[in-house]
Amino acid sequence: MQRTDKVWWCIAALSGAMLVMLGAYAAHGLAARTTEAMVSAVETGVRYQAWHTLAIMIVLVWRQVQPLAGQRWVLALWALGMACFSGSLYLMALAGLSLGIVTPIGGLLLMAGWLALGVVVVKAR
Repeated sequence: MQRTDKVWWCIAALSGAMLVMLGAYAAHGLAARTTEAMVSAVETGVRYQAWHTLAIMIVLVWRQVQPLAGQRWVLALWALGMACFSGSLYLMALAGLSLGIVTPIGGLLLMAGWLALGVVVVKAR
């Protein structure tokens, strides 16, 4: 396994642990401290982070079988997208910080990752 893949596995593991922690907090402790809309924002962030963490792990397994140019772009776009999209939702709900355009930029990065995945697959021989 390449060193960069080990780093990506660590990122996926940390993301998974973080989303479980935040999901549990949203389900059991956050409701008493904030509004239903903020709880919903955290739940949305957790959901998107969970799906994209799983997608990152799937691409990492795929890289072991069939390493292709562009797979790292997919991983990077998804990781940055999760940080911006989910991270900005967490900051808004937990710290009251609104980062404005960061949330939709994160969403665009997530979409770009999916489009990049399509390009990688189409270009594969």
